[in-house]
Amino acid sequence: QVQLVETGGGLVQPGGSLRLSCEASGFSFSTYAMSWARQAPGKGLEWVAGIYADGRDTFYTASVKGRFIVSRDNAKNIMYLQMNNLKPEDSAMYYCTTEAGGGRRGQGTQVTVSS
Repeated sequence: QVQLVETGGGLVQPGGSLRLSCEASGFSFSTYAMSWARQAPGKGLEWVAGIYADGRDTFYTASVKGRFIVSRDNAKNIMYLQMNNLKPEDSAMYYCTTEAGGGRRGQGTQVTVSS
């Protein structure tokens, strides 16, 4: 079955960086676009970034454009989110998502940006 496992979250100071990873299994990873989404306490799920199956095109929500970079390694079935110049408002649970299996997301990894 489709499985997505996010890692790499943690506590970081404002202006710092983190790299999230999403390990995928149970589906043909290289044929699906993938996305990152986040959810802050008391707020709805927000789409953050997406990447086409072949990795050639990437997309970002306005608030992270220029700071976050989404990438993927189809040989390893892993998607990444490099997050730079982090701000307190980036604090949230981060999920990777796929349309495979009718739509799935992982268990999430917590990112907290605080001094």
